[in-house]
Amino acid sequence: MTALKDMPISFPGLFGDWEFDPDPIAIHIGHGIYWYGIILAVALLAGLLLCMKQAKRFGLTEDNVLDMVLWAVPCCILGSRIYYVIFYLDLFKNADGSLDWGRIVAIWDGGLAIYGTVIAGFLVAVVYTRVKHIRLWAMTDLCVMGLLLGQCIGRWANFINREAFGAETTLPWRMRLWTSATEYIEVHPTFFYESLWNLIGLLLIVFVVTKGRRFDGENTCFYFLWYGLGRAWVEGLRTDSLYLFDWTFMGEPIRVSQALSIVMVIVAAVVLFYELRIKKRTADDGLLVRQVAAQASLAAEGAVSPAADETGAQEEGPAPQQTVLPCDGAEADAANAGRRQEAGDDGDTH
Repeated sequence: MTALKDMPISFPGLFGDWEFDPDPIAIHIGHGIYWYGIILAVALLAGLLLCMKQAKRFGLTEDNVLDMVLWAVPCCILGSRIYYVIFYLDLFKNADGSLDWGRIVAIWDGGLAIYGTVIAGFLVAVVYTRVKHIRLWAMTDLCVMGLLLGQCIGRWANFINREAFGAETTLPWRMRLWTSATEYIEVHPTFFYESLWNLIGLLLIVFVVTKGRRFDGENTCFYFLWYGLGRAWVEGLRTDSLYLFDWTFMGEPIRVSQALSIVMVIVAAVVLFYELRIKKRTADDGLLVRQVAAQASLAAEGAVSPAADETGAQEEGPAPQQTVLPCDGAEADAANAGRRQEAGDDGDTH
């Protein structure tokens, strides 16, 4: 089903005859400046600001966040488009079966997929953290906060475009959309379901998971577990899903996002079980805790007064050592591990 983008939206079960009729184009210049793009830009900025505010909790800096975003934004846009085109390839073919490259690059006509964004963003994080000698999972633990906030806001762009809605329903919060000048449908507002689900997940990560974070990567696992569960449910309600080519399961076409969500949930659950139940991680294993402990150890070493010899002359003490944080690379990890070993700490570092 396709809804008309120039017809009003209403919620008759909640607000009666009240209607909302937004123009998808905010400014009519050239191809137009769409509300979709404006909302996504706001979502990006909000996610970026949140990550910058939270960076210190993960032993990272605002510059780390800004540098990665400069690489991630264009790559994520490209990734989301490629993902969409791959699974809707028939829409981008000419009559003779050749690819219509003009339509493929016409991103202003719509066609982005959030999972393409996530995959591209993760690959950028892998490369960036290796180049900058930053812990990958500390960075991803931070980034999933901004990602959830961005997804929460970004889904409202689908509302403006009258898209990403669900099947027909009679629930009180049903959304009425028009498919022609005289016919309408009343459907699940799945854009709102996902937005609300992401908001709850964000609050849980910021105020619960991060406070008790026991290992680098815990926030990341929670994100994939939480978002995967919600997306698998929401995707089952939608009528515009991307399908896994012409593959079927038990006679039904396979929804790409639903299948990927289920895989994410399983993998995240296994990793969490292994880290928390098998390896029995504690809060002391977190990156920032190790940084503070290393700094405290070095400060204590520098506070020891040089011993005086029998003639009253002081022995020359060792030169002050520079604090090296674990996030500065493999050499820093080895140095800090050596200091903890000398102090009698035999715990794992991850």
